[in-house]
Formats: sequence, structure tokens, C-alpha cells
Amino acid sequence: MNLINPFEVVQEQLDEVMRILQIKSDVMQILRTPMREIHVSIPVRMDNGDLKVFHGFRVQYNNALGPCKGGIRFHPEETIDTIRALAAWMTWKTACMGLPLGGAKGGVICNPKEMSSNELERLARGYIDKIWQLIGPDQDIPAPDVYTNPQVMAWMMDEYSKIIGKNQFGVITGKPIMMGGSQGREDATARGGMYVLKEASKYLGLDLSKSTMAIQGFGNAGYYAALLAEKMFGIKVLAISDSKGGIYNQNGINIKALKEHKEKTGHVNGFSGAKDITNEELLLLDVDILVPSALEEVITKNNANEIKAKIILELANGPTTPEADKILFKKGIHLIPDFLANAGGVTVSYFEMVQNFYMYYWDEDLVYKRLNHRMSEAYKSVLKAAREYNISMRQAAYVVAIKRIIEVMKLRGWW
Repeated sequence: MNLINPFEVVQEQLDEVMRILQIKSDVMQILRTPMREIHVSIPVRMDNGDLKVFHGFRVQYNNALGPCKGGIRFHPEETIDTIRALAAWMTWKTACMGLPLGGAKGGVICNPKEMSSNELERLARGYIDKIWQLIGPDQDIPAPDVYTNPQVMAWMMDEYSKIIGKNQFGVITGKPIMMGGSQGREDATARGGMYVLKEASKYLGLDLSKSTMAIQGFGNAGYYAALLAEKMFGIKVLAISDSKGGIYNQNGINIKALKEHKEKTGHVNGFSGAKDITNEELLLLDVDILVPSALEEVITKNNANEIKAKIILELANGPTTPEADKILFKKGIHLIPDFLANAGGVTVSYFEMVQNFYMYYWDEDLVYKRLNHRMSEAYKSVLKAAREYNISMRQAAYVVAIKRIIEVMKLRGWW
């Protein structure tokens, strides 16, 4: 359960930007509330014959810069405030990256682990049946998120295409390659994080080949972050955790062997040659780089003072509370905020949209080259703002994003 309402965190972060940029409060009101919220009820016939009604959301936060973009979550504890917060962060993320997109997020309250493939398909199609009039390649383009995947996106794309009477691959991103998906999407979030980490190491004068890392979370982002950190830079990953606990080995962890261990056991604990630790202990390890890539609000005012890492690379959404941000900034820790650090996913989703539009698909090397360029330029823009205003990297990322959105809203005559 969240320690605080995530949408309240969004509001607090916006208030900071308003003070830094001296923006009028009436203008900020446009950004403090979502442009549109969709609440739906989705009746699904379960395999046992029962009819169950699921509740879902789609929040389209702001489309000043272009069509809305954002994932769809299937989660038993989903809330509208979480979706609002994530939609807002998507808005800032696309703006910070310089993409011609707005921000959105969707979710359905359900437990996919307790549902069959047929039930998930009926739910996915039912969700699209309820929102199809408000999405589209030039309006709002969903993507996978927590507990959704390329197969779920394929069902959703197919349902939308059936409803409008023609194939429309571009309505969804994160699709299977054979259905218009992009090369490089699977590890895009982690790879984008590695590209900004490379730029941060240049700025800080940190030799990544001699650096150590701890990663909280061993899902898609955490797994690929561990793999790529070692492969791209020679970073030694000393600790990794999942929802059940973590492991530590001062000599480094064999990532592929750990992946096999987790697939067999369902957890990382008990991995041969490693010491079991808690998620809380992992955050406080003496490593060069800390990568929170799982839960929200894990770095708080209660543990921020004890963090020893030189760099925090936020691959998770909202892992640091506003109070902790202030402490980390005073300590001189270089925090690369979530909507910059984990923007590789939405950037490659944007590349997928582009490829869908003109029906010509890039090879993996070209995707990685263009992702590297986008992530590096975005980092440099944020770092420049941080130094110009003498503010934290998170505040600077907000400044870059909000300035771009407000400028376009003014040009469009929204205020």
C-alpha cells in the first residue's frame, strides 16, 4: 500500500516548478488536473460460467504536444489516483524527451495471476469495447504496463480493428514484432537508463568499469538493467531483489543464472553463493549506483540519510518521496529522476508509432542508435537546467518538461 497518495506527490512537484519558474497559479491549474478521465465497467464471462464485472480507467492527462501516450495496467490494487499520477508523469516524460506526444495511463482492477488466458483475452477486448471511441493513432495510443504484455496488446489491437472495420496496427504499441511491433522494445526501458547513466558518469567523472550497482526489482526493467550494466560498461552488480527479498554477493552476481533460479523457485532468495538480504537493506548498501526498479515510495525521509550510492537511477515510477528528494540533493547524490531515467520505453514506443505510420521497419541497431541520441540529449537538457537554476535533477526535469508544455499551450491559445 502506498505511503501517500501518488497524485498528491504530482501536485507537490508541480508546486515546486511553479515557484522556480514563477508561473501564475491559474496557468498551473491546467496542469494540476487531468484533461479527461474515463471510468468503465467491463462485464466478463468467466470460464466457470459466472459473469464478473471489472472496473477500469483511462486518464488522458494532457495533449498539448500531441496524441496521448501511456500504458495499461492489470492490477488487483489499481486506483484512479495511481492512474492519474502515472498519466501526469507520462505527460512530463514525453515532453522532457522532446516527443510530439501527450500523456495518458490506463488500468483495470483485476488479478491476472488468477485468470486464464481466455479470461484475460475477454477482459482485454472488453476494455477496448468500452474506450475505443476515445483512442486511436492520432488521439491516444496505449501500450503494455504492469501485468500486460505483447499478447494482450495484440488482442486489444485486433478488437479495435474489428470495431472500426480495418487493420489499425498503430492504435497500440508494444505489440509482437509480426504485428508491427518495434525491434528493441523488450529492453528499451533499461537500455535507455543505461544511456543516461553513461552521460551522468561523464559529468561526475565516474569510471563505470570499476563501479558497483544494486538493483531493487527483478522484473523486465531490473533484469535488463543488470544484464546491460555488466555487458555495456563492465559494472559489477552486487545485489538484486524482488518482492520477496534480495541477495548480495560482494564478488558480483551471475545475472543469467539468477534468472534461471527465479524461474525455478519464484524468488531470488537462496541463490547459490549469495547472502540473503531484505529490500530495505539493499537500498542502504555501499555501492556506486542504486537502481530502484520496482515499487513506488521506497526511498523516504526515514532512510534517505543512510543511502550511500553516488548515483540513483530511477527505473521505477515514483520510488522517491518529495521529502527524500530534498535530503538526497543536500547529500550531493546525483539522482536521475524516473521520467528521464525510464523514458526509453515510451521513446521506443514512439519509434514503433512512426514505423507503423509509414509501414517501414527499422533494424535493432538503428533503434538503439536513435534511442541513445534521444536519451543523451534529454539528459544534457535536464543537467543544463539543473545547473542554471541550481536545483535538483528532478526539479530540472520538471522545468524542461513544463516549460515546453506551457509554451505550446500558450501558442495554442489555451490561456
